[in-house]
Amino acid sequence: MSGEKDTGRRDVLKSCLALGGLATTVGMPFWSKLALAQGEELVRFTDVPEDYAVAPKTPGAVHFVDTRHIDTFYTPNEEFYVVQHYGQPDIDMAGYSLRITGLVDRPLEFSLDELQRMDKFEVDAGFECGGNRQDFYHGLIGNAKWGGVRLRDLLARAGVQDAGIEVVFFGADKGAENIRDTDVEQNFGRSMHIDDAMRDEVVVAWEMNGEPLPGFHGAPVRLVVPGWYGVANVKWMNHIHLQDRRYMGRFMARDYVTLSKIDVGGVERWDERSVTWIQLKSSIVRVTKRDGSHRVTGFVLNDGTPLESVEISIDGGPWRKAAVDPDSTKYSWKLFYLDWDDATPGEHTLVSRVTDVNGNVQATADQMPEKPSRWENYAQFPRTVMIT
Repeated sequence: MSGEKDTGRRDVLKSCLALGGLATTVGMPFWSKLALAQGEELVRFTDVPEDYAVAPKTPGAVHFVDTRHIDTFYTPNEEFYVVQHYGQPDIDMAGYSLRITGLVDRPLEFSLDELQRMDKFEVDAGFECGGNRQDFYHGLIGNAKWGGVRLRDLLARAGVQDAGIEVVFFGADKGAENIRDTDVEQNFGRSMHIDDAMRDEVVVAWEMNGEPLPGFHGAPVRLVVPGWYGVANVKWMNHIHLQDRRYMGRFMARDYVTLSKIDVGGVERWDERSVTWIQLKSSIVRVTKRDGSHRVTGFVLNDGTPLESVEISIDGGPWRKAAVDPDSTKYSWKLFYLDWDDATPGEHTLVSRVTDVNGNVQATADQMPEKPSRWENYAQFPRTVMIT
């Protein structure tokens, strides 16, 4: 771990303590228990190659979080995962503006300075890429405090007309597409129903973890949709458009679409659905050892529904209840740990499962719907470790 990363983590820790967030009954953050103590070391996952390492960030490339090193509530900005579909655009920061057009009473245009002078709203939101999966060790993930202006406040200023039921968000990033045998250039775009757009928590964000939004993460402005997969959180956003029909761009209608077999009125049918709300998911990300005792650590992501429990099974044994950060917020990730006091030498298989207050239980791989598409990978993830 580099000195730069250590400094970043210390800065995030200081800022969180200053905000008074995530304090336990003894005044220390729950997640401070996740930081490696003196003499504590990582136990090797045998399902991870010994030479596995995360590459540095580069524009246009995918960047993973090494989940074995999650030890803060907020993911440092330089470590938060990155996916860029059309590369990273060059933005004229001085000339930036955000336009609102379409089925509104008053088409509007805001400079960054005008946006930043509006009432600021902050929200904790963790999310993952819709294609995050086990062979990435669930590394397309992150959790941050986002600051900006509520989307609903901007839409209220514009005056959404009754026919404006679909809100489309465009980024400055663009690329070539072939549609119906026609080569076209398209900007990245995603959409949602007006009811989803008007939720209190949806933010037009210019700030990430108390700092100006970094270029990798959509500077100067991005959309943040708590409870939804990362693809909905449009980066480098410069245009919002209201329309009366579904938006059918690539990333709504052709890509990031889950194909699965479901029951439709008693008939088994193939269903296509745009990736939106995060499915209930937990994952074990590391095991540590100190003075002969072991600790299992992981995270939960979901759509904001309160949790009932997180449990861990070892070698197919009974489910053991893990401790979950009691001060996690509605849309943040939820960190958990279990003190594994009876670990024995040899290889062991560990798996977690999460249950929400509505009785929904994280599915096993066998319980997942028949789903050939790679999106929404939320099955339980057995991990193997070697105890020495």
